[in-house]
Amino acid sequence: MLSELLLTEIARLSSHYKLPLHRQLYEALRRAILDGKLSAGDRLPSSRELTQDLNMSRNTVVAALNQLGIEGYLVSHVGSGTFVNDGVPKAGPHRHPMQENQSTRLSRRGVSLATTFCATQLEIQPFTPGIADFSAFPVALWQRLQNKHWRMTYPDMLDYSYSGGYAPLRRSVTDYLRVFRSVPLDVEQVIITSGTQQSLELCAQLLADHSDTVWLEDPAYWGAVKAFMATGLSAHPVTVDEQGIAPRAEDEATPPRLIYVTPSHQYPTGAVMSLARRHQILSIARKHKAWVLEDDYDSEFRFSGPPISSLAGLDTDERVLYLGSFSKVLYPGLKLGYLVVPKGLVASFKQAHYDLNRPGQMPLQAALAEFIEMGHFASALRRARQSYAQRRRCLLAALQPCLGEHAQITGAEQGLHLCLRLPSTLDDKALVQRISNLGLTVRPLSAYCLKRQDARGLVIGYGYATLADIAHYGPVMARVICSELAAKSSSKIIKKA
Repeated sequence: MLSELLLTEIARLSSHYKLPLHRQLYEALRRAILDGKLSAGDRLPSSRELTQDLNMSRNTVVAALNQLGIEGYLVSHVGSGTFVNDGVPKAGPHRHPMQENQSTRLSRRGVSLATTFCATQLEIQPFTPGIADFSAFPVALWQRLQNKHWRMTYPDMLDYSYSGGYAPLRRSVTDYLRVFRSVPLDVEQVIITSGTQQSLELCAQLLADHSDTVWLEDPAYWGAVKAFMATGLSAHPVTVDEQGIAPRAEDEATPPRLIYVTPSHQYPTGAVMSLARRHQILSIARKHKAWVLEDDYDSEFRFSGPPISSLAGLDTDERVLYLGSFSKVLYPGLKLGYLVVPKGLVASFKQAHYDLNRPGQMPLQAALAEFIEMGHFASALRRARQSYAQRRRCLLAALQPCLGEHAQITGAEQGLHLCLRLPSTLDDKALVQRISNLGLTVRPLSAYCLKRQDARGLVIGYGYATLADIAHYGPVMARVICSELAAKSSSKIIKKA
């Protein structure tokens, strides 16, 4: 049956390539034609029939069929239907263009970077995790500040920056981290980067050699995986539990050179690292002379309970490097972050940062420094906290009917996303596809896993979802989840019987 053939191919494509649904259907039909599974002159089911058989929207099906028609694979006859074109040549087993390019042009590392933990195209849709609401950013004010600094810019502001960044911005970062994150530091320790990715790459390049071991949380933040892969490090996954990264004795059999953690709000499970676990990580770093890279992800947005001191604030051995950025409070395209390094590493990091990255953007840094000094950053952060707290409450209420023995929420105390944990036997990727068919974007927890096979769930963002969107789409998504859980439960009962 054609629908079963197409669904099988779509499932294969979705597990390897992050393509929109209409493109997956297009590729599945195209391959069926080229492989001879659909012969010249074969009549296809109508778009309405395919919509029902494939459980897709009609727009998705029509878009795929139209593209195949434009490219000459299909022909339509009014009143008769849609047919495979007689002139389509048959081919051997189809290879996706990505596969061809990889095998002939990319290095082995390039193939891995191009196919592992691929970030999908940015989709500003309700529930997409990792997206903040930057629609309220004061663009007019920001433009005035930038224009002001461009008008008064001196020649040295247009050159590369050897000093580690614009001094007033580094002072603002220093004051913020001292007060709100209890990080003991001097302004000289702050280096302005183009964001967390550049900070991670710089740390990997200066603190580790090729094939050295980096401990990564499992499930993991894909950006960190890519950064360490690009710098030639060997990843060792360490399981995450409800208290964050959970090293065991067998993990220490593979001693780390670097330990990457997101203790404030682990991405993607949302776990907050306990105080005891933080001391354990620092003890392991001291024992193995390793460096801890603390990505204080989402630390600005905590909605309940007292904050726990940063690892950098607990460190007495100068083994923690602290990373942060401005993108979650302001806007992603700002591409400015900061890296706090131990005093003994400052000169080396500044020199290497200058030589490797040729940092600049000094007028932009000056505008941001003034934005912070004038109190606009603090105001934006206050508004964001209030807004995200409302959205969080609304989403929790919408998901309440799903919760119970087989579904629990983690990570809702902080951040811009939460994780709905599901039974380890449930296919979370298939569930995500069902939700995607409704026009909503969530992520399967299993897609973030490096080694473990037991983590299943949905990573659901609320940063860019308006209250109206959550109120409307939240119950819709909840019904799909409840239906999947009920079907799974019924299947278990039937098997027992």
